[in-house]
Amino acid sequence: MSTTADPVAQGVNSPVVDVVAKTTTTVANAIAKTVAVISSTVSTSSTTGATSTIPTSSSSTPTTSTTFAYTPTPTPIQSTSPSLEDGAEKLSVKDLSQALQHFGIVDYLVFIAMLAVCAVIGFYFGFIEKKQKKQKLAGKDGGGAAGVEERRGSEALDYLVGGRQMKVFPVALSLVASFVSGISLLGTSTEIYVYGTQYAFILVTLAISGAISWYIFLPVFCNLQLTSTYEYFERRFDRRVRIFGSCLFVVMNILWQPICIYVPALTLNQVSGISVGKIVPLTSFICILYTSVGGIKGVVWTDVIQGTVMIGSMLIVIIKGTLDLGGLSVVLDHNRQYDRLVGPDMTFDPTARMGVFALFVGGALFKLQANGINQAIVQRYLTLPNNKDVKKALVLSLIGFMFVMLMCVYIGMLAFAEFYHCDPITTGLARAKDQVIPLYVVKNVGHIPGLVGLFVAGVFSAALSSLSTALNSLSGVILTDFVEPFRKKPLSERQTAYLLRGVVISFGLISMASVPIVQRLGLVMQLSSTVAAITCGPLLGAFSVGMLLPFVKTESLLTGISCASSFTAYIVVRAQIAIFTGSLTFPAKPVSIEDCDYTFDLPENWNATTTATPSTSHGIHEISFLWYTAVGSVGTVLGSLLATLYFGRQDPRVVDKELISPLLRKFWYGKYESVASEEKNNFNLHESETQLKLEQPEKA
Repeated sequence: MSTTADPVAQGVNSPVVDVVAKTTTTVANAIAKTVAVISSTVSTSSTTGATSTIPTSSSSTPTTSTTFAYTPTPTPIQSTSPSLEDGAEKLSVKDLSQALQHFGIVDYLVFIAMLAVCAVIGFYFGFIEKKQKKQKLAGKDGGGAAGVEERRGSEALDYLVGGRQMKVFPVALSLVASFVSGISLLGTSTEIYVYGTQYAFILVTLAISGAISWYIFLPVFCNLQLTSTYEYFERRFDRRVRIFGSCLFVVMNILWQPICIYVPALTLNQVSGISVGKIVPLTSFICILYTSVGGIKGVVWTDVIQGTVMIGSMLIVIIKGTLDLGGLSVVLDHNRQYDRLVGPDMTFDPTARMGVFALFVGGALFKLQANGINQAIVQRYLTLPNNKDVKKALVLSLIGFMFVMLMCVYIGMLAFAEFYHCDPITTGLARAKDQVIPLYVVKNVGHIPGLVGLFVAGVFSAALSSLSTALNSLSGVILTDFVEPFRKKPLSERQTAYLLRGVVISFGLISMASVPIVQRLGLVMQLSSTVAAITCGPLLGAFSVGMLLPFVKTESLLTGISCASSFTAYIVVRAQIAIFTGSLTFPAKPVSIEDCDYTFDLPENWNATTTATPSTSHGIHEISFLWYTAVGSVGTVLGSLLATLYFGRQDPRVVDKELISPLLRKFWYGKYESVASEEKNNFNLHESETQLKLEQPEKA
């Protein structure tokens, strides 16, 4: 199926295809010149590296005797050392790492083509499609294009929610691409490689969180047609809560976006040897370009392209990897042999990293905040014209997300089945845990021109789609929550356009500058979950209070969310410090280095059953990272309820019933109509049949 079917632009047929066709010659010439330069540079450095590094391998002293039948992809390094095949000498881990860093001309071509297509799509929606739309509207409007341009809000509406005229399929695929960031793509597979299949059971919570989102949160957001989800807080409570929620969202993105950029840079670094510091600016610039220029339409349609590349690259790696290992049974046997096929720990211990309750309760709340109240995701739903399309997009995106996550899980199992007798993390062949999967891909499909480039393009696609989503959402929040409410005179269309694009560029640059900090921290999957928990947990609790408990006052919620945010931040920050210093570690599954065919230095205090010693202390920060969101959300709800004992309760009827989840409207309001918020000071209280004598506790 063509990914450019059902175009976004009104009255324009297959716009992306037309533009790509028109710009093919220009892009091809640019790519050819770029690839020629890169190829010549890489060829020169590879030849030099080969002649200088091979002799050193003979002087290396093997730390352990190994006979692992490792058959690396032929490279210039190996071709200069035919004695390797006879076992006369072995490569050192450094030499082998350099040998596996080959990113050929076809790989660069595939990778650059993906970035070029994204830039072209952003250019189209930012300039050509916008101009066509103006011309079309000018023909219908007696005031001409100038009159249309001056209509307040049209620029923001088009840039942030695509005029609410998007189609179901591209939005659903965009949701999948946004859900599956590079963090999920590599982080989930690495999680399975290191700790086994326990985390895979979190997929069960997707159906639970999807149902809760549809019946509780999304109906309210869709009916109100908000640009920023935090506008809800001002309608339900007051401006203080709105600003507080928006600040949490901004903080979360500042902390999370560098992780999102860092992950794909790790991948390209592993396969090409190019430093992370050089990769990050280039790819970030492309993302900032098409996001700032193309708006939400550019983001969604680049997500469609990127999602297709991501899924296609994963399928190729899975099919070839399974066939090379001898079939599914071999993959399962190797994982079973080293205790990788395991379920959640059946324990009530909250410090168990993958306890059954942590997975199904904490995991459900973690996924709920991601697809139920997250500004970036809700903004996607609001690009659709009606609730029926929203439901279709939700179902399709959840199915797609489950499918992609299952592929991530299986790739982690494939990687372990390949390296089960020579763990590259222990030997140092993988310089970071999250580089195991790129290393596996290079070994698996590296000899086929273009496939490594396709996989790297897939990882970058996943990461850039999530980053572009976050940047676009940030621009909407800054405009609607921090600028417009404080201006006496509305912004002009030109001022709005400059502001939205300026926010995207500014936060993109901040994210780039923060990447070195992420390099010092732990596994990206756990790190991503902890960062999200600081802000998204309390926000989930705040939205739950607003939509489910209309008797809670503003002061009570502010007390609850402030305490919960502070407590969650304390737990998360202390846990990250403990992980960084090594005082908090987690038992890992057994690995082996018995059959390695290269030399390496064995880490101190290493043994074959675990690479970490469980912590003997007992602090609140030792709870599983899956509980962080639950702490923030449940803490906000409980704190708000406790604060109600001091601040008192308000009658639910002072809250517009459109702000309450449809599931509980009948319970709270009975047969009575709600009283609009602006009338709350003038109405005479009456008792609902379903909530009797509500005002008595306050009188007492």
